[in-house]
Amino acid sequence: MRLLIDFWVYLCALTGYIPSHTIRLFLYRVFFGVKIGHDSSIHWRCEFNQPAGVSVGHNTIIGNDAFLDGRMKHFIQYKKAHGYPLTIGNNVSIAGEVRMYTMEHDIDSPDFTEVGAPVVIDDYVVIGTRVTILPGVHIGRGAVVASGAVVTRNVGEYEVVGGVPAKLIKTRNKNLTYTLKFARLFQ
Repeated sequence: MRLLIDFWVYLCALTGYIPSHTIRLFLYRVFFGVKIGHDSSIHWRCEFNQPAGVSVGHNTIIGNDAFLDGRMKHFIQYKKAHGYPLTIGNNVSIAGEVRMYTMEHDIDSPDFTEVGAPVVIDDYVVIGTRVTILPGVHIGRGAVVASGAVVTRNVGEYEVVGGVPAKLIKTRNKNLTYTLKFARLFQ
């Protein structure tokens, strides 16, 4: 069974190299079970760990080389009871090389047990290049995460955070009404 799952994830990774946005989205939705809203785009070389555990809202842009982790222990039971382990809202702008994790190892556990918690990204969030988001993080509506940040705890609505670990820098304008709609034909 493990070999079959690994092969499925491998095929999903290969899908990220298809040079057509439309074909990639079709395959992610139909064959790999990623929930993707209307007018959203996922750029080149996105990788998934448990793609069926990822939900992407409408008008959301995910940059090149992103890693989206949709795993959760006892995945099927978790999804039925709680929804998607990784939920990304509407009008979210995610730059390239972002990493979002829903599981990690407990370094204090004698058997290095895997532990996890869902990641939720609310509407109108902006995430800069090479950001890492760890399990259990909730990023509130309209928040901004500066490039290179490591997000280890929740980010409030309209907060701008940055650094390692991410800390509050300032707050953002609360009157957000834009609609993201950007997809190159061959990216």
